[in-house]
Amino acid sequence: MEATVAERGQITLPKAVRDALGLTKGTTLKVELDGGRIILRKDVGDALSKMRGRIKLPEGTTTDDVMRELRGRAPGDPYPPPADDAA
Repeated sequence: MEATVAERGQITLPKAVRDALGLTKGTTLKVELDGGRIILRKDVGDALSKMRGRIKLPEGTTTDDVMRELRGRAPGDPYPPPADDAA
């Protein structure tokens, strides 16, 4: 795939690339230089900050409870007693 630099330094990303990454008008991209390469990264930090505070937990449920449900034992949790395999 190719993109041509326009007179004002703008480029148009191919539609296949925009579709694959979900890029729409106004999407922020991070621009990095790596030697002679240009790296464009989709800025997901903005999308995450927009979601902050929109998800409500059920009454009496903490974030730690949700993380334990997803990941298992949390740091600082006591280890469960070993299973009795002698039976």
